[in-house]
Amino acid sequence: MGDMQLQENLHLAPTPAGAFYCCASPEQDPARRLLQSLFRQSESPLLGEINLEDWSGQSGDDATALLYHMQEQSLVQGLDKAQSCPEGPLEEVLPFLLPALSGDGKALLADDQGFYVASSGFPHEAAEELAALSASLGLLHKRHRSLLNKNLGYQANAWTLGDAAGNSQIGFWPLFVGEQRFSLVIGGLPCFNHRSFTRLVWSLGVRYGESPGAISRDEIPTRQDIQSHS
Repeated sequence: MGDMQLQENLHLAPTPAGAFYCCASPEQDPARRLLQSLFRQSESPLLGEINLEDWSGQSGDDATALLYHMQEQSLVQGLDKAQSCPEGPLEEVLPFLLPALSGDGKALLADDQGFYVASSGFPHEAAEELAALSASLGLLHKRHRSLLNKNLGYQANAWTLGDAAGNSQIGFWPLFVGEQRFSLVIGGLPCFNHRSFTRLVWSLGVRYGESPGAISRDEIPTRQDIQSHS
């Protein structure tokens, strides 16, 4: 891979799959670190080798190889024109993004204290109780994470109520952004492969994302790793 070169004059941006991988876990690896760095920018940046090395924690050919594999996994894309993060308070931005994330048009975002930041489609009283439930589920998962994620090898962190066919009727999906843990509560089937989800994660990343500390080099995520989180 030593002969690979970065294409100039392209703006680097995460895809919806990249947004999901970025915030699906608090664990750090070079790919997640690069995605987090992109989501801290107010505008999708021009691809440059210096930024790539700084944001990924890799150097030279390793950084270029990382980007190549991330593109293969559809985590990032190159754009001819820059995109901008949604501006304004979250309470004003999120109601326009949340409906597209649910097959039923019902979704809300809650913080780790059990208070909802924004809601769409749920009555106010139900939104308050669902937000509180999301915090309880977060604590429950944290208590049993060793069993679920390590002993049994289940990498997903979400909790859902399913129907007889196994389809989600309502799901609680954690979003790890910087030091914050949010919960995305979605009624019906989730629609993560949507531009609104990327913009949601971007809005949170700009406001709450922090530069991760130094990390040891881990393996680049494989397609199986990504699918296990979705």
